[in-house]
Amino acid sequence: MNVLSVENLTKSYGDRLLFENIQFGIEKGQKVALVAKNGSGKTSLLRILSGQDHADGGTVSFQKNINVKFLEQDTAFDPEITVVEAIYQLAGTALQKLAEYERLVQEPNTPAKVLEDLLGELMELDSWQKEQLLREVSSALKLPENNQKIKSLSGGQKKRIALAACLAQEPDFLILDEPTNHLDIDMIEWLQEYLSASQLTLLIVTHDRYFLNEVCDSILEIDQKKLYNYQGNYTYYLEKKALQEAIDQSQFEKNQNTLRKELEWVRKMPRARGTKSKSRMEAYQNLKESNTREKAAPDLKLDMKMSRLGSKIISLDKVNKQFDTQIILKDFSYSFKVGERIGIVGKNGIGKSTFLNILMGLAPANNGTIERGETLVFGYYAQHDFAYDKSQRILDLVKDIAEFIPLADGSLVSASQFLERFLFPKSQQHTFVDKLSGGEKRRLYLLTILIKNPNFLILDEPTNNLDLPTIQVLEDFLASYKGCLLVVSHDRYFMDKIVDHLFVLKGEGEVLSFTGTYDQYRREALLEELPTKKSPEIAVPKTEKSSKQKPKNPVAIANLEAEIQKLEADRDTLALKFNQTGLSHEEMRQNGIALEKINELIAQKTEQWLTWASETL
Repeated sequence: MNVLSVENLTKSYGDRLLFENIQFGIEKGQKVALVAKNGSGKTSLLRILSGQDHADGGTVSFQKNINVKFLEQDTAFDPEITVVEAIYQLAGTALQKLAEYERLVQEPNTPAKVLEDLLGELMELDSWQKEQLLREVSSALKLPENNQKIKSLSGGQKKRIALAACLAQEPDFLILDEPTNHLDIDMIEWLQEYLSASQLTLLIVTHDRYFLNEVCDSILEIDQKKLYNYQGNYTYYLEKKALQEAIDQSQFEKNQNTLRKELEWVRKMPRARGTKSKSRMEAYQNLKESNTREKAAPDLKLDMKMSRLGSKIISLDKVNKQFDTQIILKDFSYSFKVGERIGIVGKNGIGKSTFLNILMGLAPANNGTIERGETLVFGYYAQHDFAYDKSQRILDLVKDIAEFIPLADGSLVSASQFLERFLFPKSQQHTFVDKLSGGEKRRLYLLTILIKNPNFLILDEPTNNLDLPTIQVLEDFLASYKGCLLVVSHDRYFMDKIVDHLFVLKGEGEVLSFTGTYDQYRREALLEELPTKKSPEIAVPKTEKSSKQKPKNPVAIANLEAEIQKLEADRDTLALKFNQTGLSHEEMRQNGIALEKINELIAQKTEQWLTWASETL
């Protein structure tokens, strides 16, 4: 039975039709990915399903009493609230009630009946279980300090807060729009495992192909305003799509031959048209229209000319960089060579972007020497969106950089022709830049970098918000790129295809140089745990911490099981006391605190039991 049914859904913005009369269903427990080119309506469809936008026609029906949560690409927060306040605002009734209970328990004048009623609600809502999940998620996503103000956080930190609060609610149906953006690789792998093991129903937009392949069992694709359903993972989707495209191309070529014959007949047709002539004319027109629709959309073309690169590129000798107590680089030395393809790996906040800025001279080193070649032309594709005038049109923005652009074969194309190669047709080129989708803006940003013919490309999270076809074309372009390439990316698939050398930022200024791909690095177990500041627990009382040491024999596991059973019995006995009459307010308060601590100990020891049990398998 479908938990979501979509019938004949149509959406357009002005005269731009995104999709028309699409329909699909998602069953309970399915994990579905939505793929499409940028600007095809992926985010619009998610917003319609979540009730944040409306369709022009059609229906969206969820199963009754289903809990649906939607994680947008960007969540709006009050900048003046703290991290913990933001989490509890988003985390749903169960955790909000728990926060209220914790506050009231500490107030001596709270009526006993209020605490008793609230405790009953908490038990019904499984609030302590959700709190334990929030703690686990918060630790995995390395949330900032509880008391930090939202206004002091980066976009990535805000995204992780929203994701943690969303997961902690344990929704029945989860809708995620690019959840892996701003996560480091360890966080992505944790999220991948978490969603794979979960029983929830999932609809996700992501460009992470490893993630798609491991998590999703179905693929929905919006292509040329229609929707196609593939019942399999990303590998299955690629195989079936390649087969379908081959069939479509064969049919297209067959239709082309028929069209040529029909065109010859039309040209020779006598002026006096009878019924047969008219019907044949109609058949010709229908075939012509059909072939126009079947023809594949144009592909992105990246074949820019590269500026000449001399033998001297960048040399660094004993470079040091430190912010207060954080050491980014310590006595780092390296000389870049022509054609090198290096990936930079490290946890969020360890200094990857600072390292890039030092290389380009955008940030100073504390000491050491950096020499750059005279022929060096940087092309820097940053994480953040590029600056543009909101009143500027697409074509004018490109013309401001260059009226004519040289290609790899020595030819010149106009700014308009260059835009067409980047899939901005003439009909769209007079659109205001601000009207583009997030992915289209990133594609335009990439154009503004490559148009300057750089010979040293620095790409900081280049796959964020790019669609899969664009990423694949970018990979092909970079594979044949003759200049130097430096890439920071959490996209494991992209890194494995593009780079053959890694700089691993390990913290405290240490940079490990590794020859090979990221996958080789992981498989050889060279990626150690990078030192990071432990994420705080989220508004919970301090309790005894359970040991994570592996037991030497099954007796230890059995003893732990007995401990958990005794704690559960104590919890049930304590919960019954709330039904007794004649308890004073102070007794109610103390019982509440004791119950809270017991629930936390049960959660911790259960987690310990699961760890020990899994290690003995």
